[in-house]
Amino acid sequence: MTEVPIPESETEAGALKAADLIRDEARRAPDKPGVYRMYGEDGTCLYVGKARSIRKRILQYAQGRFHTQRIGLMVSLTRSMELVITASETEALLLESSFIKQLKPRFNVVLRDDKSFAELMIRKDHRAPQVRKHRGAHTTPGDYFGPFASTWAVNRTLNTLQKAFLLRSCSDSVYETRTRPCMLHQIKRCSAPCTGLISLEDYAGLVDEASAFLKGKSRAVIARLSDEMSAAAEAMDYEQAARVRDRIRALSAISMENSVSADGVAEADVFALFSEGGQACVQVFFYRGGQNWGGRAYFPRVDRTDTDPEILAAFLGQFYEDRPVPRQILANVLPHEKELLEEAFSMKAKTVDGRRVVSIEQPRRGDRKALVDHALTNAREALGRKMAEGSAQGKILDEVCEAFGLDTRPERIEIYDNAHIQGTNAVGGMVVAGLEGFQKSQYRKFNIRGEDLTPGDDYGMMREVMRRRFGRLVKDEDAGEEVVRPDLLLIDGGAGQLAEVLAVLADLGLDDITAVGVAKGPDRDAGKEHFFMPGKPPFMLPLKSPALYYIQRLRDEAHRFANGAHAKRRSMDIRKNPLDEIEGIGPGRKKALLHAFGSAKGVSRASVADLVKVEGINQPMAERIYGFFHPETRG
Repeated sequence: MTEVPIPESETEAGALKAADLIRDEARRAPDKPGVYRMYGEDGTCLYVGKARSIRKRILQYAQGRFHTQRIGLMVSLTRSMELVITASETEALLLESSFIKQLKPRFNVVLRDDKSFAELMIRKDHRAPQVRKHRGAHTTPGDYFGPFASTWAVNRTLNTLQKAFLLRSCSDSVYETRTRPCMLHQIKRCSAPCTGLISLEDYAGLVDEASAFLKGKSRAVIARLSDEMSAAAEAMDYEQAARVRDRIRALSAISMENSVSADGVAEADVFALFSEGGQACVQVFFYRGGQNWGGRAYFPRVDRTDTDPEILAAFLGQFYEDRPVPRQILANVLPHEKELLEEAFSMKAKTVDGRRVVSIEQPRRGDRKALVDHALTNAREALGRKMAEGSAQGKILDEVCEAFGLDTRPERIEIYDNAHIQGTNAVGGMVVAGLEGFQKSQYRKFNIRGEDLTPGDDYGMMREVMRRRFGRLVKDEDAGEEVVRPDLLLIDGGAGQLAEVLAVLADLGLDDITAVGVAKGPDRDAGKEHFFMPGKPPFMLPLKSPALYYIQRLRDEAHRFANGAHAKRRSMDIRKNPLDEIEGIGPGRKKALLHAFGSAKGVSRASVADLVKVEGINQPMAERIYGFFHPETRG
């Protein structure tokens, strides 16, 4: 957060005036737990805090000691206060989180993105329970499973339930009016209880299995289905065995999709906080029954003086203000006042036999530590993307300017990378970034088509990409068209690739464009990149440099884009039909040949006499087709 600069004398005068006001409030404040709100001159809430003793806490502000510059500014701007007394500090914590979420005070850590999460609901108020997505209050009788962090995650699980348990998703009105099975039954995603194709007793068994699966008993469900499949196979009811096999595959697929093992984690939310440069990211993943139900990255408003435990404590309080709390919260740092948070969350979640049911832990080893590390990696990457694309862009570009000795901040950076497999389907990728982050509409791909290139010649590929890109730029400039020259070129490669780029730029009279080679470090370690510039020895940037992190993001984006273009081209090449390469074979003849022989392979096995029988294929064309597939017969 950017602090508003005000003259020191003004701050002191304002603080003195506010201190009198705060001292006056303290005289009337009780020595009890509660929440206090500080308001500015325009009635805007500046800060919300809680305390075990409101009187003592307020007096600390009036004394003017141990204040950071930020707190001093907050006190100087205070013109009124409101106090709320609570029965305990735990209740004060919950009320504080509610006020912060509602008022979004300027000087608090504030959770800015507060969208609700989707859940899955299996209704229990109908003879044939329905499974569906749900948001909001739990007003309908049924079992609720969630939260799911994204629409993709909940849709994936819903599709799995339909495939594996054949539960209906239609509305009650549709259910009551069906006279024959719908399309979902035909594609084996519903057991059609609406038309009596399954008894209500058997359907209830499917519902129980689905509930058990969502509660984490997937292995038991799969084991029962395996026994059912074996029994059907022994009874030679192979159609039923195949249906059960498909259900097992659906369940196994979703169980194996977690990149990190969550075995033994029945119910936990995993948080990881990563802060850097006055910004923070909190990544959360939801694990239920050993399954990852998705995650989301949050970017709370923080100040440089906030510590990680303070940030996480404020975040958790607001995050669970209107959400159900799981039994276990795992995090990479322990939040400030952990025990108080546990007590407050246990109060929300209700206690069992008077014991605390919510725990906040920082795992040190094992699978739970792996879950937290996975979340931390995601938090670090998410903050990096935000820093590269967000409001910090200008400062980062200034650091890039300084790192490479540019005269001015680069407004257009072009990053180049090539992708191929042993020289085949080679593609060059150009990614563009600037003051507003990545400019995806400016991305370009170059299908490498130089016939004189040796397969796998990375230098030659880079040379071709540069000639085509900047040859077009020069041509457009000569034609009087408006073009934007890049301020900086980043080349994925070392001295060799950079030399090819510099040679092309010199030939085209564009040697005033700065080009930098970015070579991966030893063992391809991020952070150990070497940079190459003409007239300078190779150099590295400081490991924690924002400029280094930004360049890594640019390089990774260029790599992703080039690899994607290469994969698409390779896929198209694989799908290419050999018949397309035969002169004289157009869509009509191709269709007739495939209809007659089933496939290109079938055409290759046909004799000339067989080919002539196909409509549109005369004797010379039949001989040409046969010769294409049997070159040894050509004269």
